[in-house]
Amino acid sequence: MSRLPGDPGPLRWARYILGFRLPPENLSWVRHDLTDAGWRGRMMARHLVLMTPVCVGLGLLPAEWGLRVAVVALALLSSTFVVGVNAADIRQARLRQHGLPVPDDPERGHPPH
Repeated sequence: MSRLPGDPGPLRWARYILGFRLPPENLSWVRHDLTDAGWRGRMMARHLVLMTPVCVGLGLLPAEWGLRVAVVALALLSSTFVVGVNAADIRQARLRQHGLPVPDDPERGHPPH
């Protein structure tokens, strides 16, 4: 796949995953990431990348293996559910953070806030 104009490098992408604002030269990429088709899938993929080291850390805590698996599964499933349920609000916050217009989202039943 070809890179988009304004595509951040790996370090900026990591900062973006952590919630930091990207510089103005990356705004076209941010607009694409948050408004084009597939934005929910990209958001979930970013979340899984963020949760991977957290889950590895939880899995390395001293306990029986069954308890470690349960803790990792609970952390991953619950956080993924929260991101999935609040995806539209997270998207709006990210767009505002970068100074981009928030699209009207009729599926939510009310105008963006």
